[in-house]
Amino acid sequence: MEAGGQDSAIVKCDAVVKTYQQGAIQVPALRGISLSIARGEFVSLAGASGSGKTTLLNMIGGLDRFGSGEVWVEGAPLSRMNNSELADLRLSKIGFVFQAYNLIPVLSARENVEFIMQLQGVAQAERRDLSRQILARVGLAGMEQRLPAELSGGQQQRVAVARALVSHPAIILADEPTANLDSKNSLELLTMMAELNLESGTTLIVATHDPQVIDFTRRKLVIKDGTVAEDY
Repeated sequence: MEAGGQDSAIVKCDAVVKTYQQGAIQVPALRGISLSIARGEFVSLAGASGSGKTTLLNMIGGLDRFGSGEVWVEGAPLSRMNNSELADLRLSKIGFVFQAYNLIPVLSARENVEFIMQLQGVAQAERRDLSRQILARVGLAGMEQRLPAELSGGQQQRVAVARALVSHPAIILADEPTANLDSKNSLELLTMMAELNLESGTTLIVATHDPQVIDFTRRKLVIKDGTVAEDY
């Protein structure tokens, strides 16, 4: 596999290996995964707990280092980046939606959404305007000043999605985004993410074992024992 920039792929993995040390034992998490994801795709990394899907998501997002192989994001090889360069990549190119929301508890919904833009150096007036717009877009108009503890689980996840989307990243990585939601809120969140994917062309990569999420995505990569078992 050649480095990015040769085709339409926004993410490429070539023979990626990741092993974790547990005491004296080395536990393989990824066993030479190779894949290519085109710009604008809505993809699920499906698999049981421990299959390696979250590890793969973390490799793509530059949150963890792989042992061997290579990952390219928008043509840039992650193995050649230092920690500062990986942080810049995440800030400028990637939005994250975590299972546990990862909202800052002392900040309001609006302030949580503004946080990434503040790191990016966006002016305060523009941050305020953009945060109100995106919170309205995810159905939270009028709740901008509420703290996370004053929001339901579904509402907190909507804030997390708004935070991921507000800076128009090239890629959104979501790790079990519906795990803490009931079926109604899960369906609403998935519908919103699918609409935003179509409207903005943002690439969505979702790690999940939820059949409802898997059915919603247009491409399914089944991860089993650290390898791609199916791609359909």
